[in-house]
Amino acid sequence: MSSGTKIVEATASPDQNAAGLLDSVPDPLRYGGHLLDPDEVGGIVARMLPEHARVLDVGCGTGSLARLLVDTCHAEVIGIEPDAARAKLAQGLGLEVYVGYLNAEFIARFGPFDIVLLGDVLEHLPDPQGVLLLSRAALKPSGSVIVSVPNVAHWSVRLRLLLGTFDYASTGIMDATHLRWFTANTIKSLLTSSGFRVMEHRTTANPFIPDNTGVAPLRWLSHERRAHLLRLACRRWPTLFGAQHVVRAEMA
Repeated sequence: MSSGTKIVEATASPDQNAAGLLDSVPDPLRYGGHLLDPDEVGGIVARMLPEHARVLDVGCGTGSLARLLVDTCHAEVIGIEPDAARAKLAQGLGLEVYVGYLNAEFIARFGPFDIVLLGDVLEHLPDPQGVLLLSRAALKPSGSVIVSVPNVAHWSVRLRLLLGTFDYASTGIMDATHLRWFTANTIKSLLTSSGFRVMEHRTTANPFIPDNTGVAPLRWLSHERRAHLLRLACRRWPTLFGAQHVVRAEMA
């Protein structure tokens, strides 16, 4: 694939939405490093993806998930990313990535797709349904969206609310750039109201985010022990210990 440098439209990074909520601007490259772990987003999305699928990765970030899908599923991926620094890093991985926001002109030029991937994107948007409706227009009739979102009903958020706090952070579930908050029911409801039918739903424990590592007694455990316990808990109580919901939905 060729590296794309076209500016789709003048954009500002969505990280600007954290203004005033943190002491400093979040690192634009703070997320990435997806691995083919069957219990986490990279492995789950790869399993949901058909071989040789044509994929539109909306908000592709630094490109680590797209690169994984190209390498493991032989996918043809086109990415679009509003943050220029993240897009540049993704392009450096040999991916076809454009700077900007998804719009009808982009879809007309590059569509249609088998899969539209929205990996940890909807929570950053003032109008998530608008992007889902655009995603419908980008899909082939047999296509699907694959969505991952943080779980606001995670045990760590519930504990903070019980203690009367709702503090923003630079990463994780409480990332200060998040504008929308989802539970398992609300993400499924949004997909349904946008004309999709939910086909698969998985949760991830994501043992290494600050929401899981920064609280005693979990912070005292080894890397391996913490991951083992949290993944067991996630399988038993997914809406409580799940850090992310990963959903595949077809057009209804």
